[in-house]
Amino acid sequence: MSNYIVGDIQGCFDELQLLLETINFNQQHDTLWVAGDLVARGPKSLETLRFIRGLGGSAKVVLGNHDLHLLAVYLGLFPAKPKDKTQAILDAEDRDSLLEWLRQQPLIQEHPEFIMSHAGISPQWNLERARIENQEVVALLQSDNWQWLIKNMYSNTPDLWDVNLQDIERYRYTINSLTRMRFCFTDARLDMACKLPPSEITNEPLVPWFDLPQRIKLDKTVVFGHWAALEGYQGKDAIGLDTGCVWGGELTALRWEDKQFFTQKAL
Repeated sequence: MSNYIVGDIQGCFDELQLLLETINFNQQHDTLWVAGDLVARGPKSLETLRFIRGLGGSAKVVLGNHDLHLLAVYLGLFPAKPKDKTQAILDAEDRDSLLEWLRQQPLIQEHPEFIMSHAGISPQWNLERARIENQEVVALLQSDNWQWLIKNMYSNTPDLWDVNLQDIERYRYTINSLTRMRFCFTDARLDMACKLPPSEITNEPLVPWFDLPQRIKLDKTVVFGHWAALEGYQGKDAIGLDTGCVWGGELTALRWEDKQFFTQKAL
């Protein structure tokens, strides 16, 4: 049995199938960990959703920012953007069941040796805090009040964790840190604007969240996606797997047991 962790699929279904052939993925024995952003920008988001859902317990999924935005479009809060290429999902006969399944997914998944979220783990959180805040948001997403959360999640503030945050401000920080975070300011505030690779940051007081000096160290490796400009990242306790397949790069999977990487170039 092997655990394979795959970066942002974003509707690149054909590349996913080729990658799974390369690694000889066996649904009966192996587990596929999906680091969020199953949908958007690639040509086959509908096929991707159907396939991952069809894996049942053999897939461990976390929600990414594009997945959450799809739920907002489904609610009619925004029109479907042509560049997101998600209209096929909204027109599908099984749309409701697919998106019902999607909103049941968490923002964090854990293995005994690693923790996975789409963007990373807030540098201000320890493992216990990450679990608590994830569960609060997941409970809302899975409740009858989920539409309220989706309608009110759009904001870049608060950008700094405080245990006294309440209600939607607390949920927003959780969603932003787990699905949108890249850089932090030196005081640990989240920056929601910059998407550049760290090597291109010169005058701004920005630090990748995983390099923040005061970051609370976890006793597990953090595995994440979201940041295509990193072109993959391998740190001591953080591994980035978004290698920009949807932008012409590669789809990357990591086999956890021997830390071997597998890639499939964009078609």
